[in-house]
Amino acid sequence: MTIESEFSLLTASLTPLDQNLNLDCDLLKAHIQGLLQCGASGIVLFGTTGEGNSLSVSERKHGLEAILDGGISPNKLIVGTGCCALTDTVDLTQHALNAGVDRVLVLPPFYYKNVSNDGLFSVFDYLLQHLGHSKVKVYLYHFPQMCGVPISIDLVQKLIVAYPDNICGFKDSSGDWGSISAMIQGFPQLQVFAGSEEFLLDTLRLGGAGCISATTNVTLPLAVELLSNFKTSGANDLQRHLSQLRHSIEQWPMIAALKVLMQHLKGEDQWENIRPPLSVLSSQDAQACIQSYETAAHQAMMNLTQ
Repeated sequence: MTIESEFSLLTASLTPLDQNLNLDCDLLKAHIQGLLQCGASGIVLFGTTGEGNSLSVSERKHGLEAILDGGISPNKLIVGTGCCALTDTVDLTQHALNAGVDRVLVLPPFYYKNVSNDGLFSVFDYLLQHLGHSKVKVYLYHFPQMCGVPISIDLVQKLIVAYPDNICGFKDSSGDWGSISAMIQGFPQLQVFAGSEEFLLDTLRLGGAGCISATTNVTLPLAVELLSNFKTSGANDLQRHLSQLRHSIEQWPMIAALKVLMQHLKGEDQWENIRPPLSVLSSQDAQACIQSYETAAHQAMMNLTQ
C-alpha cells in the first residue's frame, strides 16, 4: 500500500538522537524500514513527533538525505517542512523536491498568533510561487493546541481554488472529531487524515484517507489490523482496543513517553534521548508508562485471540 492508496496509515516517525543529541541516522533508517515492513503505508519525517522544530534546517536536510541514501523510497515519505521563517520552509520544501520527495506536511508559521487568513494564505502563496510550477503536493497541518495557529475551512477553500493541483491533503491533529469530519465532508478532493488512530475507524467510514499518528510508532500492528478489517464486523472491537492502547500512552508527554517505549521495546538506550526544551520522563514515570502500555497491549492481544 502506498500513500496514493485510497486508505492509508502513516506513522509520524520519532527521531532518534545520540548521546550528544545529534541525529542518529542509522537508527532512524532502521526504524523507518521496520515501520514499513510492519505495514505502515508511509512515514512522516520531522513533524511534531519527530522534533522537527527542534532541529536546524541543515539537520533536517541531512536526515532526509541519509534516509534516501539508505534505500527508503521517496514515494513512501512525507516530509515536514513548516518553519517560523517562511524562507526556511521554501528551502526545506525545495530540498525535498530535489531529493525526489514531492509530498510535504506544512505547519503554518507559529510564532505570531491571531494572524489573519489573508496572512496565512500569503504564506502558502509565497511558498508555491517560489517553487514555480512544481509537482509539490502540500498537506496542510492543523494542530492549533500545539502551534496556536489554526487552519480554517475558509483558508483551505481559498487555497484549493488558487492551487488545486498542489493542495492535496490535510492532517487534523486538533483531536476534535467535529473538525475532522467537517474537513472530510467539505473537501472530498483532499486526502484528510486524522492525527490520531483513535479516529481511524470513523475517518475511514466517512471517506477520509486514514490517519497520521505519533503513537503508531508503537501501536502499528494493531492499527494495521484495523485498516485491513475496517469493513468487517470486528472493526468496532479493533478500534476500541486500539484506542485503549493509545490512551495508555498519552497520560504522559507524548514524545518522551514514546521514546521510553521505543527504548523498552528495542533495547537501544539512545531512544530515550530528547532535545531540550523537552525532557525525558522520570524513572518513576517511565516505569509507569511502560507498565500502562504493556497492560493495554496484553489485554488487546488476549481479547483479539479469543
